[in-house]
Amino acid sequence: MKKILILIFTCLLISQGLIYSQQKVWTLEECIKYAIENNIQIKQQAVQTEVQNNSFDLSKLKLLPTVNGSASHNYSFGRALDQQSYTFYNQTIQSDNIYLGGQAPVFNGLQYYNSIQKNKNLALASQEDLKNISDNVALNVAMMYLQVLLNKELVAVDDNQLNITLQQIEKTRKLVDAGSVAKGNLLQIQAQAAQEELALINIKNQLETSYLTLTQLLELKTPAGFEVEVPVINVDPNSLITGNIDEIYDIAVKNRPEIKSSELNLTASQFGLKIAKGGRSPQISLTYSVNTGYSYIYNLPPPAVNDAFRTQLKDNRYSAIGLSMNIPILNGWQVNKNISNSKLSVQSSQFTLEGTKKQLYKNIQQAYTDAVAALKKLNVSLKAVASTEESFRYTEQKFNVGMVTPVDYNAAKTQLLNSQSDMTQAKFEFLFKTKVLDFYKGLPLTLN
Repeated sequence: MKKILILIFTCLLISQGLIYSQQKVWTLEECIKYAIENNIQIKQQAVQTEVQNNSFDLSKLKLLPTVNGSASHNYSFGRALDQQSYTFYNQTIQSDNIYLGGQAPVFNGLQYYNSIQKNKNLALASQEDLKNISDNVALNVAMMYLQVLLNKELVAVDDNQLNITLQQIEKTRKLVDAGSVAKGNLLQIQAQAAQEELALINIKNQLETSYLTLTQLLELKTPAGFEVEVPVINVDPNSLITGNIDEIYDIAVKNRPEIKSSELNLTASQFGLKIAKGGRSPQISLTYSVNTGYSYIYNLPPPAVNDAFRTQLKDNRYSAIGLSMNIPILNGWQVNKNISNSKLSVQSSQFTLEGTKKQLYKNIQQAYTDAVAALKKLNVSLKAVASTEESFRYTEQKFNVGMVTPVDYNAAKTQLLNSQSDMTQAKFEFLFKTKVLDFYKGLPLTLN
């Protein structure tokens, strides 16, 4: 019985934990952090960045000398020269050869140095690409998070208007029962309620779609149980958009990772050109080797015969050290073509940097223009809501005493609903655009 109670208690704890996890309310910061940690594109770029870092390390390790060794066991048949005793034998000869050698670069037109610098800049550019992807994921999550909040507020607006219409139906039904108004008034209001209920269903579907899109950005398996925190968002219609387009651009061009990545790629291509030009220079290398061997038919006089292997290896050992120079003379114009392609690569990188800067300026220009327009729209929509609310209250009072028709009442109510929806959309649109400008200013994406 005790074991059964423990099992039941454990199951209750697990179920409570699952319920808690499904009812977790996500803040914007938590959504951004989770998306960055789980986004597939970010993970792929992180792997690519690590690969580029390994390439950078390999280019530095090329400065180290190379050391190689070899050992061979040979059978010679018929008349052959024993390399250890330098005598001819007309029989099968077995011999061993051992080699250890190395090579160190002395000069190769600074190709190794320039290769290090090129891979260093490519590694840094890859890191900036990773930051850029992370920033874009964060911006997309923030925009969709705000879209969820917008749809939730629109649902609240439509739901409130439907409740008002349902209350008005009850009032009109009492008036119809009392014979004060015609039944047609009730039917018209009921038709209006049906239309508002359809509109509410549509905006709820949009809310579910925005939830789905947000959870997909977070790489969650399902939007079931997912909920976002609804912060208090106060948008001041008298607020000013700080800075102008050029000022925001001057900040962004110094800090945006896509600009830094393009600059680093340009620098890497310039070092690539230096590497190609280094192919015209002589290459000087320092070599060193040690060789020895052993012959199975080479007989040594006593007592060395007892230690023939070690003795032969010692006696047959010889070393060599040398300095070699390789001078390129004719190689099918490969060096010249490599230089030509490297110059074209530099030009391409310059165009890429210029295009990235122009696109950044256009994005900031568009975001700034949209923010200014959204602020104007917000101010106008606030005035419209204030006037339509007053107009609707006046129309509702007249409708309650039978001074206006249901058609006029529904028209006033629809006008109020539209103005409230427009105001809500204008508020979030302004918030969207200002957050984009904050993004280019390098400010954190928060709703505070």
